[in-house]
Amino acid sequence: MKTVAQILQAKTHQNVHAIAPSSTVLEALQVMAEHNVGALLVLDEGQLLGIVSERDYARKGVLRGRSSIGTLVSEIMSVPVITVAPRQSIRECMTLMTDRHLRHLPVVDDGELLGLLSIGDLIKETLAEQDGLIQHLEQYIRGEIAVSVGAGQYSPGT
Repeated sequence: MKTVAQILQAKTHQNVHAIAPSSTVLEALQVMAEHNVGALLVLDEGQLLGIVSERDYARKGVLRGRSSIGTLVSEIMSVPVITVAPRQSIRECMTLMTDRHLRHLPVVDDGELLGLLSIGDLIKETLAEQDGLIQHLEQYIRGEIAVSVGAGQYSPGT
């Protein structure tokens, strides 16, 4: 199973979109719409302070009668930020996202922000791994490949 670092390297769009905590929620929504993303990291001088998502806006903004013009990102952002390390597996990330009801995981190594993974990134990679395994097993069943067994090789039908 691949690691977070391998997934980040393979991502075609590695842009991490961020906003300052002093920005308004309206500005955050505009940035999300402009980049077609559902969440922004909240950074202050390169330091990860929080994450703000469409869910935060709905639950902590609109449903509480807050104006997107007069409310600061810092007032609705999710803190503390749950992060993952580059060496963690897809399975660990998916378990964390499922257990904590998250859709985005910042990737941090020694305090340095390396990227952002979405649930979509993890599902895409999981499906690709499963497709590869299915293809491998189908080739094995058809006798197209040999499998190593101990010190030798075994080919179906031999």
